[in-house]
Amino acid sequence: MENENINLFSKLDIRVGKIVTAEEFKEAIKPAYILTIDFGFDIGIKKTSAQVTNYSLKELENKKCVAIINLGDKQIGPIMSQCLVLGSISSSGDVHLLNPDTNAKLGDKIS
Repeated sequence: MENENINLFSKLDIRVGKIVTAEEFKEAIKPAYILTIDFGFDIGIKKTSAQVTNYSLKELENKKCVAIINLGDKQIGPIMSQCLVLGSISSSGDVHLLNPDTNAKLGDKIS
Protein backbone atom coordinates (compact mmCIF):
# COMPACT_ATOMS: atom_id res chain seq x y z
CA MET A 1 0.00 0.00 0.00
CA GLU A 2 2.82 2.42 0.88
CA ASN A 3 4.55 1.91 -2.50
CA GLU A 4 1.22 2.44 -4.26
CA ASN A 5 0.78 5.80 -2.49
CA ILE A 6 4.31 6.87 -3.42
CA ASN A 7 3.62 5.90 -7.05
CA LEU A 8 0.40 7.95 -7.09
CA PHE A 9 2.17 10.98 -5.61
CA SER A 10 5.07 10.70 -8.06
CA LYS A 11 2.63 10.94 -11.00
CA LEU A 12 1.55 14.44 -9.94
CA ASP A 13 3.35 17.21 -11.84
CA ILE A 14 3.60 19.99 -9.26
CA ARG A 15 5.31 23.18 -10.42
CA VAL A 16 6.27 26.70 -9.41
CA GLY A 17 4.31 29.41 -11.18
CA LYS A 18 3.69 33.13 -10.99
CA ILE A 19 0.22 34.64 -11.09
CA VAL A 20 0.26 37.09 -14.00
CA THR A 21 -3.33 38.28 -13.70
CA ALA A 22 -6.20 37.78 -11.28
CA GLU A 23 -9.76 38.80 -12.06
CA GLU A 24 -13.17 38.30 -10.52
CA PHE A 25 -15.00 35.18 -11.69
CA LYS A 26 -18.45 36.75 -11.81
CA GLU A 27 -20.19 33.57 -13.05
CA ALA A 28 -18.85 31.38 -10.23
CA ILE A 29 -21.38 29.90 -7.79
CA LYS A 30 -18.99 30.42 -4.84
CA PRO A 31 -16.79 33.55 -4.78
CA ALA A 32 -13.69 32.87 -6.88
CA TYR A 33 -11.06 34.46 -9.08
CA ILE A 34 -9.75 33.52 -12.50
CA LEU A 35 -5.97 33.25 -12.27
CA THR A 36 -3.61 33.33 -15.24
CA ILE A 37 -0.36 31.66 -14.18
CA ASP A 38 3.03 31.64 -15.92
CA PHE A 39 4.96 28.38 -15.46
CA GLY A 40 7.97 29.45 -17.50
CA PHE A 41 9.14 28.88 -21.07
CA ASP A 42 8.75 25.09 -21.25
CA ILE A 43 5.21 24.92 -19.84
CA GLY A 44 3.81 28.37 -20.58
CA ILE A 45 0.62 30.02 -19.36
CA LYS A 46 -2.30 28.19 -17.74
CA LYS A 47 -5.61 29.43 -16.32
CA THR A 48 -7.57 28.25 -13.33
CA SER A 49 -10.46 29.16 -11.11
CA ALA A 50 -9.53 29.50 -7.44
CA GLN A 51 -11.50 30.30 -4.31
CA VAL A 52 -8.80 32.57 -2.92
CA THR A 53 -10.93 35.66 -2.40
CA ASN A 54 -9.35 36.32 1.00
CA TYR A 55 -6.57 37.89 -1.11
CA SER A 56 -7.15 41.11 -3.01
CA LEU A 57 -6.71 40.96 -6.78
CA LYS A 58 -3.70 43.27 -6.42
CA GLU A 59 -2.07 41.00 -3.80
CA LEU A 60 -2.25 38.03 -6.17
CA GLU A 61 -0.63 39.69 -9.18
CA ASN A 62 3.04 38.65 -9.54
CA LYS A 63 2.73 36.28 -6.55
CA LYS A 64 4.58 32.98 -6.87
CA CYS A 65 2.49 29.89 -6.25
CA VAL A 66 2.55 26.10 -6.41
CA ALA A 67 0.14 24.20 -8.66
CA ILE A 68 -0.54 20.75 -10.07
CA ILE A 69 -0.48 21.01 -13.85
CA ASN A 70 -1.33 17.48 -15.05
CA LEU A 71 -4.80 16.75 -13.68
CA GLY A 72 -6.41 17.46 -17.04
CA ASP A 73 -8.55 20.37 -18.13
CA LYS A 74 -11.94 20.97 -16.52
CA GLN A 75 -14.65 23.29 -17.79
CA ILE A 76 -15.83 25.56 -14.98
CA GLY A 77 -18.52 27.84 -16.33
CA PRO A 78 -17.05 29.91 -19.15
CA ILE A 79 -13.40 29.08 -18.41
CA MET A 80 -11.27 25.98 -18.92
CA SER A 81 -9.38 25.30 -15.70
CA GLN A 82 -5.95 23.89 -16.59
CA CYS A 83 -4.24 23.53 -13.21
CA LEU A 84 -4.93 23.32 -9.47
CA VAL A 85 -3.34 25.94 -7.22
CA LEU A 86 -2.33 24.56 -3.82
CA GLY A 87 -2.90 26.15 -0.45
CA SER A 88 -3.76 25.43 3.14
CA ILE A 89 -7.27 26.06 4.42
CA SER A 90 -7.66 27.78 7.78
CA SER A 91 -10.42 26.97 10.26
CA SER A 92 -12.25 30.11 9.02
CA GLY A 93 -12.15 28.79 5.45
CA ASP A 94 -9.50 31.18 4.11
CA VAL A 95 -7.09 29.67 1.58
CA HIS A 96 -3.41 30.48 2.12
CA LEU A 97 -1.46 29.84 -1.07
CA LEU A 98 1.70 27.76 -0.78
CA ASN A 99 4.70 29.95 -1.58
CA PRO A 100 7.93 28.55 -3.00
CA ASP A 101 11.29 29.87 -1.84
CA THR A 102 12.35 33.17 -3.44
CA ASN A 103 15.11 31.30 -5.33
CA ALA A 104 12.62 28.94 -7.01
CA LYS A 105 12.26 29.56 -10.73
CA LEU A 106 9.10 29.39 -12.82
CA GLY A 107 8.47 25.83 -13.92
CA ASP A 108 10.62 24.25 -11.19
CA LYS A 109 9.27 20.82 -10.24
CA ILE A 110 8.08 20.28 -6.67
CA SER A 111 9.03 16.95 -5.13
